[in-house]
Amino acid sequence: MGSKVSSDGWSVADSLDELAHLTKTAGAEVVGTMSQKLDAPLPTYYIGKGKIAELVRLKEQTEYDTVVFDDELSPRQQRNLEEILGVKVIDRTALILDIFAHKARTHEGKLQVELAQHEYLLPRLVGQWSHLERLGGGIGTRGPGESQLETDRRLIRKRISLLQHKIESLRNQRALYREHRQETGMPVVALVGYTNAGKSTLFNTLSKASVTVEDRLFSTLDPVTRRLALPGGRQFLITDTVGFIHKLPPPIIAAFRATLEELDGAALLLHIVDITHKNAADQALTVEKILGELNLEKKPKITVFNKLDLALDSEADLKALTAVPHFEGQIVLPNENVALISAARGWGTDELLNKIAYHLWDRARNHQLT
Repeated sequence: MGSKVSSDGWSVADSLDELAHLTKTAGAEVVGTMSQKLDAPLPTYYIGKGKIAELVRLKEQTEYDTVVFDDELSPRQQRNLEEILGVKVIDRTALILDIFAHKARTHEGKLQVELAQHEYLLPRLVGQWSHLERLGGGIGTRGPGESQLETDRRLIRKRISLLQHKIESLRNQRALYREHRQETGMPVVALVGYTNAGKSTLFNTLSKASVTVEDRLFSTLDPVTRRLALPGGRQFLITDTVGFIHKLPPPIIAAFRATLEELDGAALLLHIVDITHKNAADQALTVEKILGELNLEKKPKITVFNKLDLALDSEADLKALTAVPHFEGQIVLPNENVALISAARGWGTDELLNKIAYHLWDRARNHQLT
């Protein structure tokens, strides 16, 4: 369920398509979608009464048991919708957190997801009990209800504090590792990009590793690092990181701060773009916006357009593209800051490695000479 309110360039249809993909990734079946054009979400139910009536009729037809909203709901909106619809109601943030919880494999990844979940839950927990507080005390408000609220608040805040302490400890360990890498002079190249753009496939192709590769969103949550050796003996480290997404919830960015700081220590970013996706431009802009929020917009970067095997017949066709000045009238080629590849087929990876080497070593020397 989405509202036709968008300030970031994404159309409602595209955003709902992505929400459906997220829902399927979480293991649910999508039986219908709905949107409404509003100047602003309504404070009581988020949507209007007419749309609520449509949702009730759709429930009779499809017997759905969950409604997923494309924007974050307030505790009040969520509670009111669940009461009137008689089913579970969740928002985009809760859906992404659920996927993250399922995908996290390492101790650090699980800690980060749990922290984000608790920080998301706390205001909603308070909202669930707020009706008792509004009564102002007295008969019917003392006892288990009010005391349970305070107990739950205290337990969750205590757990959040503990998780923050553990993650901060891991963050400090990562900082020490980064310092050690800098002392050894081993540069780090970090893969960034929209979820499902092919980062893990490229990581595997370059490093011959076996990172999980799935045609699902957020198949990689935990950063993985491998050492790569180039012809001539020069070496660098390559790191695969969590994929970004449209409307990435702030609790996720906050909880994954320790992991995302790996990007700050990188000498070079590879921004992987699924050039065949219909929303490739919007996805790329979303990634660039998040990199800006992380103060990484000035970090040296190669934009890597991936999945060209879905648009071209052979690697020869790919090489022919680099010989012309424009691709689809927008992308100037050839360019040391742009690469065309198929990570799945290995097309263009030698040229990409040459460009990585240029950025890590030759570019710095050329700047010194000038």
